[in-house]
Amino acid sequence: MNIEPLKPHLPEKVYAELQQYSVLNPLRVAHLLAQCDHESGGFQFVEENLNYSAEALVKTFRKYFDTLKAVEYEHNPERIANRVYANRFGNGAEMSGDGWRYRGRGYIQLTFHDNYKEFSEFVGVNCVAQPWLVAEKYPLASAIFYFDARKVWQECTGAERADVVNVTRRVNGGLIGLENRIERFNHYWSLLK
Repeated sequence: MNIEPLKPHLPEKVYAELQQYSVLNPLRVAHLLAQCDHESGGFQFVEENLNYSAEALVKTFRKYFDTLKAVEYEHNPERIANRVYANRFGNGAEMSGDGWRYRGRGYIQLTFHDNYKEFSEFVGVNCVAQPWLVAEKYPLASAIFYFDARKVWQECTGAERADVVNVTRRVNGGLIGLENRIERFNHYWSLLK
């Protein structure tokens, strides 16, 4: 597949990493890039922002924070991650530090020990021991892994609005930012088709 038309439209690092996955077809690449572009704020953010106010903690993570507990944790990303990601998907208890260690990284936030372990097998590098590599070296590869592991590719079969809706639901769990995702998809698809 020729990805040359994408070069002036992507950050150099994204383009270089994408070249390693040239077996992807144009439709899949357009869907992948649209979702990554949106989720990472234009390929800018490769680590989860957990700097929440008390009010936002209660709203976003009400299962883990009441008003009093939220005040205790607000604007402390490490403590927040350790609390909300504790005891799930291979992460240890809050005091283990696993929540912070395996926080969301990459263009489509890879989170939790077990996902880092599976991703390590996918890329052949121990990202469990070196989790920062997901953000620094493999932000796009982790998104491709996500599309593989969560069977998102199955939704990348067309170029209609409904196709972007289906992909967005698999990536986001809802339809947050749908119009931007559609706009991004149309942009990348116009360059690749």
